[in-house]
Amino acid sequence: MALNEQPAATPNEPVLDLESRLTSDHHQSLKLWLRMLSCTTKIEAEIRSRLRAQFGITLPRFDLMAQLERYPEGLRMGELSRRMMVTGGNVTGITDQLEQEKLVMRVPDPKDGRAYSVKLTAAGREAFSAMAQVHEGWVAELLQEMTVDEKGQLIDLLSRMKDQLYAREAKDKP
Repeated sequence: MALNEQPAATPNEPVLDLESRLTSDHHQSLKLWLRMLSCTTKIEAEIRSRLRAQFGITLPRFDLMAQLERYPEGLRMGELSRRMMVTGGNVTGITDQLEQEKLVMRVPDPKDGRAYSVKLTAAGREAFSAMAQVHEGWVAELLQEMTVDEKGQLIDLLSRMKDQLYAREAKDKP
């Protein structure tokens, strides 16, 4: 069983995940981090499963198409790698698969004739549009038990955290 997988719980057993391993003497920040991680992991696993079952696509392939949908003029491989936070080799493999399926294409980069950009084909835009609409519904369904106010509070708090993390990163750079 992988680290992020949880054993199935029977109705009377608690679900054991990363967060449940903590005791009351662990630092509150660690508890928060593990709570966020366990929620993210659970949602991501469900989305991965649904993407594969309904569309026969992996989450990394969906993510690459999402990046390209935001940039219709295309993105260079290095930029895709940076935005997806994966290695260039991973992006190349995913791009190769999507290109074989005629969902993306490599085109000469207009800013540098020696380089290539990747962009969605018309079929890729159509396929992604259909998947994105369904994906959005899944996310809404998975978070439907939270009120609008609760979601707003979480967005505000996580935005503050993100700002603080970026400020720390900027401060630490020479």
